[in-house]
Amino acid sequence: MTTARDGHRTLPALAARPSAQDADGGAVRKEFAFSREDFERIRRLIHDHAGIQLNPGKMEMVYSRLARRLRANNLSRFSDYLRLLEGPRGAEWEAFTNALTTNLTAFFREAHHFVELEQLIRRVSATREVSLWCSASSTGEEAYSMAMSAVEACGTMSPRVKIVASDVDTAVLAKAQAGIYTMDRVERLSPDRLRRFFLRGSGANEGMVRVRPELAALIRFQQVNLLDARYPVNGPFDAIFCRNVMIYFDKATQYSILQRFAPLLRPDGRLFAGHSENFHHAVDLFRLRGKTVYELANAPAGAA
Repeated sequence: MTTARDGHRTLPALAARPSAQDADGGAVRKEFAFSREDFERIRRLIHDHAGIQLNPGKMEMVYSRLARRLRANNLSRFSDYLRLLEGPRGAEWEAFTNALTTNLTAFFREAHHFVELEQLIRRVSATREVSLWCSASSTGEEAYSMAMSAVEACGTMSPRVKIVASDVDTAVLAKAQAGIYTMDRVERLSPDRLRRFFLRGSGANEGMVRVRPELAALIRFQQVNLLDARYPVNGPFDAIFCRNVMIYFDKATQYSILQRFAPLLRPDGRLFAGHSENFHHAVDLFRLRGKTVYELANAPAGAA
């Protein structure tokens, strides 16, 4: 939940934009009527639908993000748009959620996690297939970093590893599945990784790279809303990545998500969190194993 979503999906983390002003310093009249009441209804809807807690200071950001949806639906007032949302659930809910999620990510962000992931993959793949879940995959950088780690850990482009990569935002999932990035997105990767895992574009695609099909074959992308009562993924997983997403949920929502993660993780599995996250309020479910790495609270003593 692209769900802060590190490789992930990070939700609204932008500062509110100042109101536009005219030459005399007065506020410019907005294109669409937008009241504080409208904003509070939007805050309630996105929290109920996706668990996202919008800061009260995000009113200008919300106006900017959703104004395009009013244009697309030929509406002139936010109150009309809200009536559309509060009616029968339809395709506009997907567009509404996509508009209000912010997706910040990078390849191999928080690199220490991938060192531990490689160790886990080496240990497990010696005896069976490794199963991983990237639960807030955003535009795919995190999931592809997991796949690259698997290849490097096993020394083959076809390791015994399968990765499920999910996000609530269908727009970023489409970008992730395409696996096409501008050169600035991969500039921090080593030349060896670029050669091994990407194809360079030419002609009209100059300045672009595409993930090699062998790497993409390790990943299955699908939509998952972390607020759903049941997740359409099949565990148990050896590791779940859910980084820089939980900070956008309140503690009660975090706890309910962790409750659903726990039975999907193997007894000796790992849960990777973001650098700004901690689960001190869920010690009955998970205990800290390392730097923002958790294991099940009832994990067997001495688990690898």
